[in-house]
Amino acid sequence: MSKSCKCGCENSKVEPISPHFENMLENCFCSMAKAKEEGMPIVGIMCEFTPREIIMAAGGIPVCLCGGSEEMSASAEKHLPSNLCPLIKSTYGFHSEKENPFLEEAALIVAETTCDGKKKMFELMAETRPMYVLELPQKHGDNDGLAHWQAELGKFKTFLEKRFKTSITKKKLNHAISAMNEERRLRLSLAELMKEDNPPLSGRELLDIKSLMAALPGDIAEYKRLLGSLRSRKPVRRGSVRVLMTGVPMAHGAEQVMELVESQGGTVVALESCSGLKPVLNTVPEKQNDPMKALARHYFENIPCPVITPNTNRFDSLRKLASDFRADCVIELVWHACTTYDVE
Repeated sequence: MSKSCKCGCENSKVEPISPHFENMLENCFCSMAKAKEEGMPIVGIMCEFTPREIIMAAGGIPVCLCGGSEEMSASAEKHLPSNLCPLIKSTYGFHSEKENPFLEEAALIVAETTCDGKKKMFELMAETRPMYVLELPQKHGDNDGLAHWQAELGKFKTFLEKRFKTSITKKKLNHAISAMNEERRLRLSLAELMKEDNPPLSGRELLDIKSLMAALPGDIAEYKRLLGSLRSRKPVRRGSVRVLMTGVPMAHGAEQVMELVESQGGTVVALESCSGLKPVLNTVPEKQNDPMKALARHYFENIPCPVITPNTNRFDSLRKLASDFRADCVIELVWHACTTYDVE
């Protein structure tokens, strides 16, 4: 394991409540090694807009590659502007320094045309790594945009079939959809424990209860175990300020803002971002005759990212979350030079 990959775990100041997720990176390394033995390709993803289900139906193992290391961010400044988004710089630093084992083992990296900084980073990475870029239509509520996105996913499916010499069938897609939906439902159920007057865990603890890889059997079993054990756990603290946190993704290794909030007496009862609730609030319709169409609609309509215009769904979601989780205040986290989140 690289030094930089370890630092995200070691920086945590909260005693983990799950030995399984305390060893999340090691679990993923083991899963990656097993996948390689079985001939299953590792496929890196850069954003929640990439349907993991299509990768899984192709026999691949999707793994998130977003960087959260300050050390790697500094390394990237040899190649990128210093005033660029730190998440982009950190991700690119892992690329240039070859310090992320998952990135080094990836047979393919899938990216999307989301923010301008990421698009330029993908161009640079494509010079030395196998990249596939999905063109994401950014006008919400547009039928032509949805049709274009469905076509993009269709081309992606064909590309994976050719590259990995496999067939992505309706049965495989529906199976992957069911597996991802189970993970979404379990993660949402855990997050909803924060609705209690005095939640049985902190927001920082909840943030660690997930994996860089998708729908691992060990993760699913641990989600279920935690749902049983946490309901009888004593509250972490009583009477704290209930915080709804929103904004940019909180990549693994970049959890300091949440730690600061909770060290000063707050409890982050809801994390709206891509690192928290946003990807799990909705599920994909299952057992569909056209699962590709269901996936296209789900990912186009249910991820209210600021790169989408107009992005009214995000504000509707925030109002509902503030009400459901009875937030006393809202904290917005914006990375330096993230224009889209900064404007919203």
